[in-house]
Amino acid sequence: MKLMRDPKKLQAILKQERRKGRSIGFIPTMGALHGGHLSLVRAANRENDVTVVSIFVNPKQFGPKEDYAKYPRALGTDRKLLQPLKVDYLFCPTVRGIYPRGDGSLPAPPPLTGSRPTAEKADSSLSRRLCGKFRPGHFRGVMIVITKLLDIIGPCRLYLGAKDYQQTAVLGRLVRDLGLAVRIRVMPTVREKDGLAMSSRNQYLSPEERRRARAIPKALKKFRQDLLNRKGTIASLKARAIRELKRIVDRVQYFEIVDPVTLMPVTKRRREMAALTACFVGKTRLIDNVIIRASRQ
Repeated sequence: MKLMRDPKKLQAILKQERRKGRSIGFIPTMGALHGGHLSLVRAANRENDVTVVSIFVNPKQFGPKEDYAKYPRALGTDRKLLQPLKVDYLFCPTVRGIYPRGDGSLPAPPPLTGSRPTAEKADSSLSRRLCGKFRPGHFRGVMIVITKLLDIIGPCRLYLGAKDYQQTAVLGRLVRDLGLAVRIRVMPTVREKDGLAMSSRNQYLSPEERRRARAIPKALKKFRQDLLNRKGTIASLKARAIRELKRIVDRVQYFEIVDPVTLMPVTKRRREMAALTACFVGKTRLIDNVIIRASRQ
């Protein structure tokens, strides 16, 4: 595993890899790696000749009152976790390396034929709802850094975890709108034994908060099962889930049932839906989701 810090040097190396006909799989992370990240690495190993992992805590996706300064940084531990796996390049750039001008501009690829939408226009309604409503500018920051990383690495496949469901939808739209030659692979959420979705922020939880956080996946699972078993309307089951969560977590920021593609609210049963939630346990914000697939409407 080669540790790379210079974007231009890595870009040149990977250009040579592509010239040799080798496929490249890419996993972008902010470090503090866990089993969910490692599952993405294993998937990339299976499907590509070269695997690249980036570790970069992106300041552009944190709001002024969010946890950028205290976000966990553990490069030594992360390297030890990755070492047994087939990671060819570990990319750990500096903030200046990614944002040399200090700005947050989104580079638009040169048009192939005629006019082509820029990444600025790809910031759609997908990014302004749910988490985007409460974290203004967050998804724009994600789009900025992913656009820059894709330009540096030029992967065949980009690996994302389903826990960050809205992010996968936003980046899917970005890739389509820009016509980027990369396939997005969304891999299943990896959970702890108690059902809690693996997250770098779980380490912020005290033992008592960790116990209460289990209510989040339980509420989602119960909502899905009750909806499939027709034990109530979407509205009534959603209201009950929120009531039950409020008894245990400190704040329910949202609990929404949406179309899995457009992320628009769903009020009537349909073949496929997604339930997404964001809750605070103590000062830690946790997100989770389930996909609901009915055999009949």
